[in-house]
Amino acid sequence: MSITASKVHEVREITRIERIGAHSHIRGLGLNDSLEARNVSQGMVGQFRARRATGVILEMIKEGKIAGRAVLLAGQPGTGKTAIAMGLAQSLGSDTPFTLMAGSEIYSLEMSKTEALTQAIRKSIGIRIKEESEIIEGEVVEIQIDRPVTGVGAKIGKLTLKTTEMETIYDLGNKMIDCLMKEKVQAGDVITIDKATGKISKLGRSFTRARDYDATGPQTRFVQCPEGELQKRKEVVHTVTLHEIDVINSRTHGFLALFSGDTGEIKPEVREQINMKVSEWREEGKADIVPGVLFIDEVHMLDIECFSFLNRALENEMAPVVIMATNRGITKIRGTSYKSPHGIPIDLLDRMIIVPTVPYQEAELKEILKIRCEEEDCEMSSDALLVLTRIANETSLRYAIQLITTSSLICRRNKTTEVSVDDVKRAYSLFLDENRSSQFLKEYQDDFMFYENEEHAMETN
Repeated sequence: MSITASKVHEVREITRIERIGAHSHIRGLGLNDSLEARNVSQGMVGQFRARRATGVILEMIKEGKIAGRAVLLAGQPGTGKTAIAMGLAQSLGSDTPFTLMAGSEIYSLEMSKTEALTQAIRKSIGIRIKEESEIIEGEVVEIQIDRPVTGVGAKIGKLTLKTTEMETIYDLGNKMIDCLMKEKVQAGDVITIDKATGKISKLGRSFTRARDYDATGPQTRFVQCPEGELQKRKEVVHTVTLHEIDVINSRTHGFLALFSGDTGEIKPEVREQINMKVSEWREEGKADIVPGVLFIDEVHMLDIECFSFLNRALENEMAPVVIMATNRGITKIRGTSYKSPHGIPIDLLDRMIIVPTVPYQEAELKEILKIRCEEEDCEMSSDALLVLTRIANETSLRYAIQLITTSSLICRRNKTTEVSVDDVKRAYSLFLDENRSSQFLKEYQDDFMFYENEEHAMETN
């Protein structure tokens, strides 16, 4: 019994807990080397023209030369606009800043709308700062640590390091001895010591010491003994966003403000000084600007003031590529009585390249549902998947995706491993879609309070 318990505990430690989200199955845009969209790849299905267009934008961002371009993803609800944006973020990797926000977010923040947009824009611009540091890199030959007999007093020691060409003995102070003990450095390890900070990093064990032990753990990394001089100059690259530099320079707490979230409004003078300093670093070759992506979902929720600000912000050389998404047709621009396509002013629309998304075909819906079943660890029979595809075609893809987990729970309740057609039908009968909910309201309108459609009909008559 104790052996079983220990095994269960071991499994729990090894298992990595991951949250399953609406777009957690997306790994990229699913394009080949010539930017052609594959049928099913990296979690993406269909939308070939939209994906190819986004692939061109991806290459443009990777070049890093063009800033302040605006892209609009426009299409019906449930046509994969956010999925394409998430695919773009995955394709860019972690080095390129990608900021995701919803259009309604700026109204809930405790700062002005323009400040919220400015912070979002500056979060989307990375600064790659290069600095040279002196390091000592070599293989540990011997460590000698002398402790006082009384146990009281400073420890002293000697560290012998070698490369393929030379060997040197270094005297160790108390702090360095503690660092070596903390890192569990022993003879045969290849280490680096930063001369400025005294930080010790263990690179691995030397290949010449591979036979010292009969058995080594899978995490043991073997490296070659360093060549040349022990002391070297090494270039270290740090990537930060402009917003992080703003916060560090405008708050008394410095970088701690980034963790507390208490960024508040930042003075324009601070930003101007930072922009000047970054320009100096660029001219001296100390830093590179990495223009990232600002993705604004539900962009029709922004008002005329925000659109005017974006118009001006896009002209700045310190602007990222702004990608927006909307599912609106011709509608009112928020804050005005004027109508315009997608609820966006014409002068801003002129600056955009518009990428349309189209409704999915039945075969594409089936592939998406299949991918989601794999993502949610749900085993579904081919007949059940076919029924779910028809439901998605008649109602919406989002509704059908919601039925995957509920059908799986019903299946588990019935003590079966594979979701059957009956399980999907049971979930379909329990949870209404939009059309059946509207039908229900029409049938029982007298039993509900404030049925406005009837009042509107009486007013028109």
